[in-house]
Amino acid sequence: MLRKSDTYHRYHSAHDRFTKPIIEDFFSKEFPNTFGPNIRSTIADELIAIFNANNRETQTIKPGQILWNAVHKDTRADSRNRKLVPVVLTIVADEDILSLEKKKAISENRQRVIARITQEAFDQGALLSMRDIGLLLASDTWIISADRKKYELRNSCSLPQTGTLHDMGSCITHKYQIVYKYVVEKKDPIIIAKETNHTLKAVDHYLKDYNRVKLLCQDNKPPEYIKAATALPIHVIKQYVDIINQYVKERNAS
Repeated sequence: MLRKSDTYHRYHSAHDRFTKPIIEDFFSKEFPNTFGPNIRSTIADELIAIFNANNRETQTIKPGQILWNAVHKDTRADSRNRKLVPVVLTIVADEDILSLEKKKAISENRQRVIARITQEAFDQGALLSMRDIGLLLASDTWIISADRKKYELRNSCSLPQTGTLHDMGSCITHKYQIVYKYVVEKKDPIIIAKETNHTLKAVDHYLKDYNRVKLLCQDNKPPEYIKAATALPIHVIKQYVDIINQYVKERNAS
């Protein structure tokens, strides 16, 4: 074995002053018989990546914004492989202050904030839940859900959030909106997917469910029978039946 140079012996230990070697040294001392050098190196890299992702430079976050860990848009919050994404959200913007100056209702202001931060999270590859937003705005989840629904109805849209895209919680308005846009507004599924922040596959899935309910409804089957045949929740079936009764039957009768 070649002898190390004097300069190597003089300077090599200086590497230990940096973050990665400190982490590796911690695992070497605290778990001496558990992790080898390669595993310690990999763990150190992962820990540093997590730290860097969750500690942004203050220059990258503007006044009124916060850093929050949201669920990755491609994973569910209840998944064993759940992935979190650090996102920057604008809790207070200049437009919010202007709105309050004009004596606009607090609820209207909150609706705009909900819409803004859900879209910001989605643009950064994540989804916010109503619980997330409730925590961020120091409000009950039911208040956030109610204001979100008001915003969606007023703007004929579906905000990208876990209840919408992951079918979590009691959020079912997106199913109604998708079918309504298809049946009443006669829009193409591709356009519906874009307007509701859904994939085309998800839109096709809901339309398929609607057509199954429609077929059984036209055969005068009761909701309980339809539930057993389709495995759809009663409240979803009733929403589809509501569209059929209001628009499909009326159109056929005329």
